Amino acid sequence: MKDRADYWNQQYINQSTGWDMGYASPPIMKYFTSVKDKSLRILIPGGGYAWEVEQLWKLGFQNVFLLDFSHKALSLFRERVPNFPEEQIIEGDFFKHESKYDIIVEQTFFSSFEPSLRAKYVEQIARLLVDGGKLAGLLFNHEFTFSGPPYGGNEEDYLKLFQPSFHIKTMELCYNSIKPRLGRELFIQLYKET
Repeated sequence: MKDRADYWNQQYINQSTGWDMGYASPPIMKYFTSVKDKSLRILIPGGGYAWEVEQLWKLGFQNVFLLDFSHKALSLFRERVPNFPEEQIIEGDFFKHESKYDIIVEQTFFSSFEPSLRAKYVEQIARLLVDGGKLAGLLFNHEFTFSGPPYGGNEEDYLKLFQPSFHIKTMELCYNSIKPRLGRELFIQLYKET
């Protein structure tokens, strides 16, 4: 079962992390240039190597939190960013996590879940966001020809999934994806309905 910590630990141990870019996602970092309040509570679930966590923290977002249930991924992050606050590194199951955030960043986490778990993902995101909070980031706009992860999808399916709980401010083809993903990603800004 690919939603278990031991599966993901093994991916990091074997360095089978083909989804990882090796740096923070340009579209996500571009988005955060428009976020002026550096005190916002930001969660990056399933962060893995957590390049975005590192970059946001370096840019002064002091309340950025990393959540992953892969001990190995978190260990690698700690080695790379030894000064990052330990209390903002959370080893645990996303579906059992309890806290409140202003922004949750989506970066390949959604695509790690089998489609049968997507409604549960949406419910948990809504629970974790404050009223008016935002889910921002990237979703694949592409169906993969292999059995995932990653699992693909399309805008029509995502709208059906998210619209009951979120106001869709932006869901559009991402213009500044990295070259291998160009034309295959949607940039999203979804506000939790109050």
